[in-house]
Amino acid sequence: MKKKNLSDNFTITAHTGCEKTPQNTIESVKKAFECGADIFEIDINFDKNGTPVLSHDAPKGGEPTVEEVFRIFSENKKIRCNLDIKKTDNLKAVADLAKKYDVLDRVFYTGIHEGFVESAKTDTPEIPYYLNLGVMAKRKHTDEYIDSLVEKVKESGAVGINCNYRNVTPEIVDAFHKNGLLVSIWTIDRKLSMLKFLKMNPDNITTRKPSVLKKISK
Repeated sequence: MKKKNLSDNFTITAHTGCEKTPQNTIESVKKAFECGADIFEIDINFDKNGTPVLSHDAPKGGEPTVEEVFRIFSENKKIRCNLDIKKTDNLKAVADLAKKYDVLDRVFYTGIHEGFVESAKTDTPEIPYYLNLGVMAKRKHTDEYIDSLVEKVKESGAVGINCNYRNVTPEIVDAFHKNGLLVSIWTIDRKLSMLKFLKMNPDNITTRKPSVLKKISK
């Protein structure tokens, strides 16, 4: 049973490269499966032919394809996939692959900053997304500022906010929850920080150490 302050829907996302595996590799995906994460993350980019591949930066060739990942993902019905979007060149191809492998209902986007929203809405309206927003230093968190974050996410059509954990506060989490929005925070790898932010009751924490977070969030 999870800690009493955590939502029953709380999830743990295995950051690409989790548990000391190479980032954006099939090995990393399989490790996320093995350690019991609720979600695994991959970075989405596109090669010169528009093929979706796993790459944080501009592809150099030889990267695993999203199709390879979706093929093995389709066999694991218990996990979801966070598609961290680095480019929006050919998002439709991502959705087409998700449909081909019958995983469309188990994928969502992060990495969608305000400049990517229109592409996400227009090209793949069937895939939900979090809005990536930078959060100012805690000393600047007025009620008006927190309200402005909520309004940006609402206006974008996103399901919630995805942000760096460092400046997240209980007040931000509470404000988003009161507005029916989700809070996903990244990337927490230290146990003490995990314990601190679990108390805030976020909806998701992304970590390179999902096995540790899984153990302490029980």
